[in-house]
Amino acid sequence: MGEEAIRTVAILQARLGSRRFPGKVLMPLGTKPMLWHIVQRVRAVSQIDEVCIATTEHLRDWPLRQFCHVESLLCYAGSEDDVLDRYYHAAIAFQADRVVRITGDCPCIDPGVINTVLQMQQQGNFDLVGAATGAGAVGVEGYHFPDGLDVECYTFACLERLWHEAKALQDREHVSLYAIRNPDLFDIGRVFAPADDGHHRWTVDHAEDFQLVTAIYEALYQEDSHFTMQEILAYLEEHPEVYALNRKRVEQERYADLWGRGE
Repeated sequence: MGEEAIRTVAILQARLGSRRFPGKVLMPLGTKPMLWHIVQRVRAVSQIDEVCIATTEHLRDWPLRQFCHVESLLCYAGSEDDVLDRYYHAAIAFQADRVVRITGDCPCIDPGVINTVLQMQQQGNFDLVGAATGAGAVGVEGYHFPDGLDVECYTFACLERLWHEAKALQDREHVSLYAIRNPDLFDIGRVFAPADDGHHRWTVDHAEDFQLVTAIYEALYQEDSHFTMQEILAYLEEHPEVYALNRKRVEQERYADLWGRGE
């Protein structure tokens, strides 16, 4: 933990009832489910004290809750549609002073990007810091990370304020949207990419996305190590046929419109 004993908890939102690609979070990448890989990559960030899963109370998410039990992962089951409420109560349950939001469709999440977001939040004392899309990019000029490296960090006080003040259904579904819509009310920091790589799509919403991510893992994954954004970019530059696998989805799926369903 940091010098001031700030407890930083990464909360991964995940459910099996995805409208576009049901069951994706437990689909196998190699010998392990996709969600397992996300957890390991988040655990690689030294500033994070705990990783937990925030899923739903729905019966169809029982396999997710069982996965958490088998893997000795902290798990909170809450509202399916009110994701903000789910995050808030998970943060209370796991005594978070600072919350890192990760979505269950990002198996290429980069520990280095997460670390940069956490450093900016702590050094700048921001309410909220985001990278990639969401709080990191929408409506703001700057180089964007690939879609699928999305991470946000909130102080608990910010999350609690969002929980109290956000009333619209869309604001409840997309955790940070109320803050982004009201930038005069929140101190928001943004981490931008070193180059404009926003045309890359590494999130998993469709079968083609999973094909691309599977190819990346087959080429780069090694036990006890975590490939980086730069390694993925280099691999895709050398293998345009892999890069092309989900090209048709890039313009069809605009994250600003879907806003972080991420499950």
